[in-house]
Order: sequence, then structure tokens, then C-alpha cells
Amino acid sequence: MKPVLHTEDLTVAFGGVKACNGISLDVYEGELLGLIGPNGAGKTTFINAVTGFVPWSGEVQFDGSSLKGLPPHRIAHRGLSRTWQSLELFGDISVRANLEVAATKLTPMMAIRDYFGSSERVAERVDETLAVLEMEDIVDERPDDLSMGYRKLVGVARALVAQTKLVLLDEPAAGLDRNETTWLAERLRQVIDFGISVLLVDHDMGLVLNVSDRIHVIDFGKTIAIGSPSEIRDNEAVIGAYLGAGGGDE
Repeated sequence: MKPVLHTEDLTVAFGGVKACNGISLDVYEGELLGLIGPNGAGKTTFINAVTGFVPWSGEVQFDGSSLKGLPPHRIAHRGLSRTWQSLELFGDISVRANLEVAATKLTPMMAIRDYFGSSERVAERVDETLAVLEMEDIVDERPDDLSMGYRKLVGVARALVAQTKLVLLDEPAAGLDRNETTWLAERLRQVIDFGISVLLVDHDMGLVLNVSDRIHVIDFGKTIAIGSPSEIRDNEAVIGAYLGAGGGDE
């Protein structure tokens, strides 16, 4: 099976420190891959590199094509989206308006496409995304008026709505209680069922172990394990580096 995202020997250095040190990783079509590791392991740096926000060496291929030298907006236009830990929502406009902004590609041809019906296609993508994530009842709400769980979901929806093939989720469960995390996990599996691949970074091990198809573990910027959730749960190197004696059951 051909991966939708493939990195080979991906390295990111800040001065003499290698935040990512030769990471080779694959995300396959229709897969939810968990990327975990302790604080400072290089998880967010990996996302920043793949989406064009920090320079890197090695190889990154998305949908069979190299991303070398591409700026973030061109990577996003190819169908590789991400979320941010800080959400970055427009809090004073509706959920629908947030998604419409994210679904609109700001290119020189945008005005021409709008004239010939692009706005209708944007509306269709917004409605489709809202349906997949079961968000129809909050379309007219403002993010500032929503619970943290729904605000996190709006962030996921904004990443999905822009004709996405793969979405990289950076700590979507941060700040959520257990019920909200369980609710979010159900929606993430709906994203996979809809045909969009997911790379999930999160410190909530219950979420990652329960929702992922495979898990890739890094520590000090290097891969230390790759496997199924059950294999990762019992991996001694992972337990020693990150999970602790409880194996992530908290």
C-alpha cells in the first residue's frame, strides 16, 4: 500500500540541537496514525516541518510528490492540513463563517472562480464537513460562546474543509475532560470513515491508544518504536521513555 505521507530521514536542527533526528514515517490512506513521545521529543516540530513552517533536510513526500521547498500555503492547497495547539479561530464570527474562510483558497483566480459558482462549492464542502462531524446544531454559534470541546472540533473542521487528504492534529484533546475526549475520539474515527487520513499528536494516552490504527513513538527526535496500540502499550522502550509503569491507562 502506498503511503499518503512519507518521510525519510527527516531532520530539523536548531543550532546544534536536532529536534527531529532522522525520522522515517508513513501514514497510509484511510489510517489514523498516532505520533507520541515525551515533552520535547519533536512531535510539533515534525508537524511544523511537514507543513512547511520550519526548514528541514531529508525527504518528505505527500501523495507521491516531494514537498521540498514548498511554502505552507502551497502544501495546504495540495490537501495537507493541520490544526494548532492555540486553535487560531475567529471567535467573533459564526462556526459556518470560520469554515467558509478556511475552505476558500486565496489565489489570484479566486474572484473568477467565485463568479462561476465557486461559492456554491464552498458551501457544499462546509455542509459536508459539518455533517461528518455532527456539528449542524452549532453552525450559527460563535466559537467564543462554545465549550472547549466544541471549539477544538471547530479547529478540526477548519482543517478538514479545505479539500483535505490528510490532517495533522496537534494536541486536539488538550484542556478537555474525559467525557469530551471520548466524544472527540468518536468524531476522529468518523473522519477516517469519511476517507481522510489523520496523524494525531496528543499527550492523552487513553485517546491515542484507543483511537489509533498504528502508533509511531519518538524520543529526543528519534524513532524508538512503531506498532499497533497493543504492541506499543507493552513495549519496554516506550514504557521507559513515556508511558510509565501503568502503560497509559490513566
